[in-house]
Amino acid sequence: MRLFRFVLFFLFSPLVLAKPLNFYFDSNIQFDPDIPTPQSVLGYEVGDWHVRHDQLVRYMQVLANKSDRIKIETIGYSHEQRPLLMLTVTNPQKLQNIDEIQAKHIARLSDGEIKTNEDDPAVVWMGYSVHGNESSGSNASLLVAYYLAAAQGEKIESLLNNTVILIDPSLNPDGLSRFAQWANMHKGQNLSSDPNHREHVEAWPNGRTNHYWFDLNRDWLLLQHPESRARVAKFHQWKPNVLTDFHEMGPHSTYFFQPGISSRKHPLTPERNVTLTKDIAVFHAKALDKQNALYFTEESFDDFYYGKGSTYPDINGSIGILFEQASSRGHQQDTINGLLEFPTTIKNQLTTSLSTFDAAIAGKKNLLDYQDDFYTNAIELANNDNINGYLVSETKDKTRLNQFLMLLKRHQISAYKITKDIRIENKDYAHDTSFYIPLEQAQYRLIKAIFSEQKDFQDNTFYDVSGWTIAHAFNIEFASLTSKWGLKYSQSPWQTTQKKPLNKLSNHYAYAFEWDDYLAPKMLNRLLKKGIKARVALKDLTAETDQGRFDFSSGTIILPAGLQTIDNWINIVDEIRTEFAIPILGITSGLTSKGIDLGSRQLAPVSLPKVLLIGGEGTSQYEVGEIWYYLDKFVGIAPTVVDIAKLGKINFDKYTHAILANGSYHGFSDAAKVKMKSWIKEGGVIWGHKGGAKFLVDNKILKAGYISQKEMAETFDSTHLTYADKNALSAKQRIAGAIYKTQLDLSHPLTFSIPRKVLPVFKNSTFLLEPVDAPFVNVALYDKKPLMAGFSHQNNVKQISKAAALIAHSYGRGRVIGMTDNPVFRGYWFGTSRLLSNALFFGKTFSAKPK
Repeated sequence: MRLFRFVLFFLFSPLVLAKPLNFYFDSNIQFDPDIPTPQSVLGYEVGDWHVRHDQLVRYMQVLANKSDRIKIETIGYSHEQRPLLMLTVTNPQKLQNIDEIQAKHIARLSDGEIKTNEDDPAVVWMGYSVHGNESSGSNASLLVAYYLAAAQGEKIESLLNNTVILIDPSLNPDGLSRFAQWANMHKGQNLSSDPNHREHVEAWPNGRTNHYWFDLNRDWLLLQHPESRARVAKFHQWKPNVLTDFHEMGPHSTYFFQPGISSRKHPLTPERNVTLTKDIAVFHAKALDKQNALYFTEESFDDFYYGKGSTYPDINGSIGILFEQASSRGHQQDTINGLLEFPTTIKNQLTTSLSTFDAAIAGKKNLLDYQDDFYTNAIELANNDNINGYLVSETKDKTRLNQFLMLLKRHQISAYKITKDIRIENKDYAHDTSFYIPLEQAQYRLIKAIFSEQKDFQDNTFYDVSGWTIAHAFNIEFASLTSKWGLKYSQSPWQTTQKKPLNKLSNHYAYAFEWDDYLAPKMLNRLLKKGIKARVALKDLTAETDQGRFDFSSGTIILPAGLQTIDNWINIVDEIRTEFAIPILGITSGLTSKGIDLGSRQLAPVSLPKVLLIGGEGTSQYEVGEIWYYLDKFVGIAPTVVDIAKLGKINFDKYTHAILANGSYHGFSDAAKVKMKSWIKEGGVIWGHKGGAKFLVDNKILKAGYISQKEMAETFDSTHLTYADKNALSAKQRIAGAIYKTQLDLSHPLTFSIPRKVLPVFKNSTFLLEPVDAPFVNVALYDKKPLMAGFSHQNNVKQISKAAALIAHSYGRGRVIGMTDNPVFRGYWFGTSRLLSNALFFGKTFSAKPK
């Protein structure tokens, strides 16, 4: 019978056996048998399957219940309502007084009189798998938590006595779950290591991103998503001394840990940060050497953009450490280094987790002293700076301004409302719409980074963006103050305020609300969904209202009483207006005192957008996701996302608009192109940006020319270069991410409500549309001197100067709109996103024919 069972086990078990705990841990480590192992809860050994997020949560909860070393809490929820866990681990006595320890740790950084002593712990934050399909990190977190809960002996006692360890086991629960499902559903009893196997080639969109297909590792500074907001809030509650960020890279790599390329750190990061990073690296090298594991440092990756998990800590007095493990992208894969098994990738992440703990204990005093000095020196640096702070202003769009101020607040930056009008550099700053952000704050360095317009750096090669001036992204005017003479401001920092109650609407000839508020498109969309008839004023007008004579700008939405056909429509308008807190004025007569009357042909009908968003293989999941996110959150539109390959099967007539984000669009069939062209000619509105605009030009829909990325690259002289110059040339040729100045035609409906002729845009490609030699078609052109912030080589800047940023024209009865850049980049470009919502609601209100 025993032999029979053995034969069955052999026949029906995977050929690669699961790795037991002694594969991951040194045999000399003793574990408390009362603490459950991962296998006892999951039902399989770590690495045998890709852990689902719900399984991970369950095991962490069991550990916290069984161990007096662990406190577990839910700090937030993902978009898909998965809990964001945080485990706090230290010795039981410290854990009982954790609030006091936390309070002292934070107080020390704001009060130079509170000094550290040898009993103060180093705070170490362990963050795993912000990219969901880089899952060795989250799987390793199971073993890290088990070790901290169950290991016994002097070494673990020393660790628990000298540290507070914060474990974020899954930074991206939605992406991790998506990838685990993919990898597990393609696993057979006999594992396939062929890189071409479906298990290793995810479908679009892959598990790297979150619910809206955003890269959460770029969101630490931008904070557009609940995962990031919860995480950064917790970060500032603790301000850890070390923060780790566990990733994966291509299968043919080995293992990377920081430091990265030393010349590519941000200039605001202190040099001592690099020194301490190198000190920590010694421990990783020693641990990996012991296992004969291959690794590299200092030849890749950078520490420049402060929106990443390994660099955000650097501008906040912590030491951020990036780890990159070669990925099996499944359970095993053939690589140039041999067979790479999933358990091996997990083991390496566990190894460097444990070596991080060793480094934290050995360098505790240096880490604590460095953080103390970082914040103590901030005020001194501010006092020695040649400016005092920044003045920001937005006169009409309270939502956009408040979103900007809230972002600052989430990063522990205070802004103060000015109490007296002031004039700076020939611009008036009104007291009720302007705020002062002094540099003399603990977050001095972060403030400088957020407002930086630096264009040239020690090393002009960038892994990610080189310019991210957030005020430009929000299209908020700002000025740096070299003197506070005449400046009066509140002593209390800005706080969110309650919406003011609005008077109930009464019967009038018509109602109107201006288009300035960032949520005006969402309010209009809600009204249209409820059946309210609306018009948009294509020209200015002055009318008598229930609040006196009022000047309405182009773009104002008019709701004429005589057009409404549903019962209780005024109550519906009143209810929606109250929800959005956007004023709606009652107009007493259709006869205006100035400008167009309310029966004018210059009041164009506005209809409910039905949006087709083209996605799938051949499109950027990031940019498609960014459009989806913007439409869903800020406009209230649920776009219909259809894969390119399926476009030939759909009825375009169901939609009013189609959007093409960046992509190659290689899967677009000829039949689908014919259907789409016919649909546009019959009245459809199509928008394309970057690769989407190129597709429209290539198919003679957008009547414009373009300069390709290849043509831009050819402007660089490569004669006499050696092979060693290859990377430097590539860095010059690309635009990793910079901010450019455009000049708008403010009379065009696509620019309604944008407050100034100058509009900053974000550029991260060298694709360029050429201006059209026809009137009324070029809606936005790049400025003669276009570069505002970030690095771009002068060859690229010269080409971009006076090129086209936004082109729009008629196409039969439809309209075609092309943009060189992405207007909703990473969800935080509040300034340019209005161009897209204007296209949705006003896309049929203009007429312009290209030659």
